[in-house]
Amino acid sequence: MNAPMQTAKINDTTEQAVRSELLAPRFYRTDYNSVGKIDVEPVRQQWDAMMEEYKEDRNRGHFRQEFEYDATTLTSDPELHEEFIDFLTSSITAEYSGCVLYQEIKKNIDNPEIADLMGYMARDESRHAGFINKALKQLGVAVDLGFLKRQKEYTYFRPKFIYYATYLSEKIGYARYITIYRHLEKHPEQRFHPIFNWFMEWCNDEFRHGESFALMMRAQPELLRGHNKLWIRFFILAVYSTMYVRDHNRPKLYEALGMDPTEFDFRVFDITTAITQQVFPLSLNTDDPRFRRGLERLRDISAKVSATKERGGVMGRIKAAGLSLSAGLVFARLYCLPAKHHELPEDFRMEPSW
Repeated sequence: MNAPMQTAKINDTTEQAVRSELLAPRFYRTDYNSVGKIDVEPVRQQWDAMMEEYKEDRNRGHFRQEFEYDATTLTSDPELHEEFIDFLTSSITAEYSGCVLYQEIKKNIDNPEIADLMGYMARDESRHAGFINKALKQLGVAVDLGFLKRQKEYTYFRPKFIYYATYLSEKIGYARYITIYRHLEKHPEQRFHPIFNWFMEWCNDEFRHGESFALMMRAQPELLRGHNKLWIRFFILAVYSTMYVRDHNRPKLYEALGMDPTEFDFRVFDITTAITQQVFPLSLNTDDPRFRRGLERLRDISAKVSATKERGGVMGRIKAAGLSLSAGLVFARLYCLPAKHHELPEDFRMEPSW
């Protein structure tokens, strides 16, 4: 059991990162013994090439670079300031979640090849989290990562759920970062914070982490067959719908970037789908008008739930419960929409190209 959260001793961003909410990034535990039994021989050639990339560590000096920032650019617009802090806090929680998970797997397994991989990925995620915290520190709201690790509620996921969810989160992270980076290359006047300059190398780390989980799944092909296809569909929909709702809760952020959150999200879906169909035997038809209407309905319900919870009271809790049930029904209808099925290619490792 985690100790009670001592909110009086931490700042708001640390409290926000620790808080367990439906759309917030989570910390995970898993069956480490099972992960340690992975045999990488079926993907040996690709595995060795990937590990050489990790050893080369091209981004060794990238996140050590310093940048200066005048915070008055944000504080002059309180809504943008709040949404950007929320964006950074959510990002650091997700990055540090990966760092902690990979460290725990490395510590609890005897398989040297998987342990080495987890060590490299933990190294990368630690750099990412530290770099985000540098930006938060300049804004006076750095997250206490030690407190976060101790106090954050941990969710147990079976290993295959870790593979599906983490593979998706790493690939969607790549798609998000590269889409923002390419947009700001064309519109540098909308780069309102220097952290966006780091997104190219950052997204390449995310891409490689996703490839690592792709290899782990391809080494265990049973995870991509039979009833597991139902779980794959569930996790794709859960990740996509969570991202859509969360991004639409930050309208000022995307306005400042000169981006429409709906267009951005569906661009990210397209990139992620193109990548993940190299490993997953199915993908969602995100162009289906019913899919788009369903995501918008989930966004609307989420906004109403938040408003209802703010009002509080018994009736507020009852209404929030009813809205949550409605969201569950919408999610179920989205889950039942026809998916696209395809054969897995023999050579599936891709290179970042967007």
